[in-house]
Amino acid sequence: MQDNKMLNYIKEVLNNMPSGWLSITTHRLDIYEEKLAKTQFLDQFEKLYNDNIYDTSTLNELPTAYDYIRLGHPLSCVLEWGIAHLNNLNPDNVISFSSQTVPVLSVLRKNLLENRNTQIVYKGSLPEFFDAELVKNIYGYNFELNSVESLSDISEFDGSTIYISEQSTIGTMDLNINVDFFVNLHSHLGSVLVINGKDNGHYVSDIQHVRRRETIAMTPVNSVVALKSLVEQAVIPERQSSVVEDKASVISSIKEVTGTTAKPLVGSSGLSVQYAIMMGLVHDALEMHKGKAIKFIVPPNCYGGTNDQARRVAACIDNVEIVDLPVDGDNDMVKSIDAVLTKIAAEDAIPYIIAEIPTNPRVEVPDLEQLKAVLSKQRKTSIGEIAIDPVFILDQTFCPNVLFLGEGEILSTVRTISYASGSKFPSGGKCTAGYCVGNNNTEALMTKIALHLSLCDNEATDFQYEILAKQLPSMNQRIKDAYRNTREFVTFIQDKLPTAKINFVSEELASQGFTPSVFSLDLPTKGSTDAEKETYKRALNLKLINLMITEIPNESKFCVSYGQLKGCYWTIPATSTQGTTKEGDKDYIVRASLSPNLNLELHKKVFLDFVESI
Repeated sequence: MQDNKMLNYIKEVLNNMPSGWLSITTHRLDIYEEKLAKTQFLDQFEKLYNDNIYDTSTLNELPTAYDYIRLGHPLSCVLEWGIAHLNNLNPDNVISFSSQTVPVLSVLRKNLLENRNTQIVYKGSLPEFFDAELVKNIYGYNFELNSVESLSDISEFDGSTIYISEQSTIGTMDLNINVDFFVNLHSHLGSVLVINGKDNGHYVSDIQHVRRRETIAMTPVNSVVALKSLVEQAVIPERQSSVVEDKASVISSIKEVTGTTAKPLVGSSGLSVQYAIMMGLVHDALEMHKGKAIKFIVPPNCYGGTNDQARRVAACIDNVEIVDLPVDGDNDMVKSIDAVLTKIAAEDAIPYIIAEIPTNPRVEVPDLEQLKAVLSKQRKTSIGEIAIDPVFILDQTFCPNVLFLGEGEILSTVRTISYASGSKFPSGGKCTAGYCVGNNNTEALMTKIALHLSLCDNEATDFQYEILAKQLPSMNQRIKDAYRNTREFVTFIQDKLPTAKINFVSEELASQGFTPSVFSLDLPTKGSTDAEKETYKRALNLKLINLMITEIPNESKFCVSYGQLKGCYWTIPATSTQGTTKEGDKDYIVRASLSPNLNLELHKKVFLDFVESI
């Protein structure tokens, strides 16, 4: 009876859900507490369920489930809640993935760090892309692999037991006490990981963190299909899409906008792509330079996901280490790279540099000729041998239109791989998919990267390819239009609040093609001590953002976003994109990004009101 009530309620929710649950990639920060991600949303959702309330306006007022759909979203939460209810589980113990491999890797990672044994048990066959030897030899994960005829054949094991099975429906489960983790594979939708037993509750946050960094949650579109299967207790329908045509269109568009000829790779998110890049490079290093230390060189205040993921990889592989690369403020990226590469060369180690151009959030661009010279420079080891040349991993998310890698371009002769988050300009904020391209010197590396993108089952979904096929052809024009709005707004702010420090590209850089539509604003402050000044500035940051989103609610949003089709997006990097960055490296400044389509005059008026109030 209770099951029917719950399933009927979900059916009504699907019929009345806000349109943003399906179409928005970034959600509001003003009604979001990160430490209560998922739980705050579901606590309120449960109250609505108990009162049988499901109208659109009430659902729309629920707290933000996650601020970015890569991490999770309302529909993934409802799916996990529904499965948990049917099986008398805590919703925290049900976690959906777009990938069918990464839920397994998430448990293996935790057990590696805790030195705990793992057996992977499966019925039938494993997913074709799951390469057990690669997982052991490159990722460093340890496990036994056993096939069984039925769930009842699984016996007690000294460690963790993961049971992988293909499931054509979503519903009640036989929660065998000898299984710690059920990984239910759901065709083209992804998978659902169920954590079984109260002794395994401590795995939840670690598994969620893997989903946050190395893959994505089951997408909103696929979650709807899964929820309908759950509600109707029906078999998941077969995929129906024009993915072959969409994929060909996307590949062609990426080659055109990047000026490259090699086949691009398209992943479920920018971080999914970055993870494939990192593991592909680790794989290449272990094969080509056995026994040598691998150094990932990363700016400590870059995008928090990049920073965190790099350190997570290093934590699992003995000979991988993170080296800080100071790039912003008083630091010069080129000089920092030169110094770090000289030191790593002396150690005869393998240098992999991850850097953003322009930098995030301070929107700085190095001297590119000097950068090329430093990356091309031949260095010697401490015993006089030629050192291993670096691979430059370029995050181009802020300016995906700039040509770096094509024949004759500035980084065409240096081993360089460029990638971008597709949730920004490539899709106009309509999906999370990301992509990467390599120049002609990285063919072998790109083959390895493709292998790990496939192993992790992190290729873009059919729907993501469909979105990119529609949006990529107009990307460069949207970048131009958004830059024009941003330049005009920045000029206005400089005139009306000259004491503020604005981080934005110069006119000279813009003439070279660096036309981002994002800037950061270091507001003027007051106080007799550094602490007082910092406190005042942080309060002023929130005052500005709250005024904007209150006065222009249909266009100004407090959320992490960039490259959207319309509106203006405000955030404070230290409390959003740099969430996992060390406190001393965080930027407590305002970051704003403008779209091609917004009421710029109204934004100017409200900003002037802010200036007059301080």
